[in-house]
Amino acid sequence: MTKRKPASVGEILTEEFMEPMGLTQGALAEAMGVQRKHVNELCNNRRKVTAATALILARVFGNSPDFWLNVQKRSDLWEAMHSPRERERIERARPLTSAA
Repeated sequence: MTKRKPASVGEILTEEFMEPMGLTQGALAEAMGVQRKHVNELCNNRRKVTAATALILARVFGNSPDFWLNVQKRSDLWEAMHSPRERERIERARPLTSAA
């Protein structure tokens, strides 16, 4: 994993999809069939992409749900690896040895 923070779901959604298409949060919410608050929280990284949201975004934008889940996963992994609290928890874990 790189040291550079990956683009967040909100950045990808707004900069790569909404802005080029001239979409407002309200228009995207209507296309997705969700409340505007849902889109606002995605755009501002206050809501994570779930499997259901990934399926909806894929349908709206014509790409794959895996695309959206991978953007979320990269962001989550980076955050966990760069959070002192999470890093401490991770480093306490010990690999299991085989009994053979």
